Amino acid sequence: MNSPDPRGTTLKAIATTYNRGHHAFAVFTACATFVVITAGALVTSNDAGLSVPDWPTSFGYLIKVPHFVGGVRYEWSHRMVAGSLVTLTLAIAIWTLIVERRRWLRWLAVGAFCTVIAQAILGGLTVLFFQPPVVSTAHAAVAQTFFCIAVAIALFTGRRWVEEQPRVEFEQRRPSLFTLTLLCIFVLYVQLILGGMFRHHGLSWWPHVLHAVVVSFVLAWTAVRALSVYSHIEAVRRPAILMLSLMITQLCLGFTSFLTRVAWGRDAVQPELPMVVSTVAHVAVGALLLATTVILAIQVWRHVPVPFEERLPEAQRDPSAA
Repeated sequence: MNSPDPRGTTLKAIATTYNRGHHAFAVFTACATFVVITAGALVTSNDAGLSVPDWPTSFGYLIKVPHFVGGVRYEWSHRMVAGSLVTLTLAIAIWTLIVERRRWLRWLAVGAFCTVIAQAILGGLTVLFFQPPVVSTAHAAVAQTFFCIAVAIALFTGRRWVEEQPRVEFEQRRPSLFTLTLLCIFVLYVQLILGGMFRHHGLSWWPHVLHAVVVSFVLAWTAVRALSVYSHIEAVRRPAILMLSLMITQLCLGFTSFLTRVAWGRDAVQPELPMVVSTVAHVAVGALLLATTVILAIQVWRHVPVPFEERLPEAQRDPSAA
């Protein structure tokens, strides 16, 4: 059912103009975040987390390049690209505060900067406290959260988001597609935490593997609903297809990572190349999958809302029923 959105399009309540430079820089920041996540996966996969024993300095220096011996090349490089990301995030936050009329987007940019600072602190704590599994897992979870925020800012500053007139169709099914997308994000975060605890030796592998079945079911259910009912809405169809494709890829990479890390590499003296490659790819695709699911949830919120009157209790909709 097509109808004007009575909410006034919540995520676009104030008219704004497309700023090409601002959007390009937001996209660049999101890409840089993906590079940092990949670099962090290289650190963990190569057991290089404590190769540089101090923080925030590196062997007593803030800038000086150390000798790249052993895992130092991975850990130091990760710190450098992460430090650059802090600068990029500060720049995009200031730029957004200056040029944006949408208050909620200004707050999101400020939240992004706070998140990247929290991420840096958690990274330092993993070193200072010798990689406790809980802190290291929180470091990974916050990194992917920041990536989702950076991708969302890139979406909100894009020409299509700013200039298009959303095609709205009210959701009539239960559970709603938006509810399913939120469930997808929840189960992906649980999977992220279980995987982080396993990678940092705080948990066995089997909870992560078993929960992958739950994740696959929920994401497949959501994608099928989106594609079977709302495939004519491009903003919903494209992230739904990408989410489903990334999920299948992630399952294959997860199986490969399990073979190389648990089945074949259990007694390896040091991480072997197949294990490093499969694990890093597994983390990178997982980040893309989570970000894509967040984008799908945002687009569903915009294009396939639940009618407000259907959210109200019966007594509030019909005073005579009280």
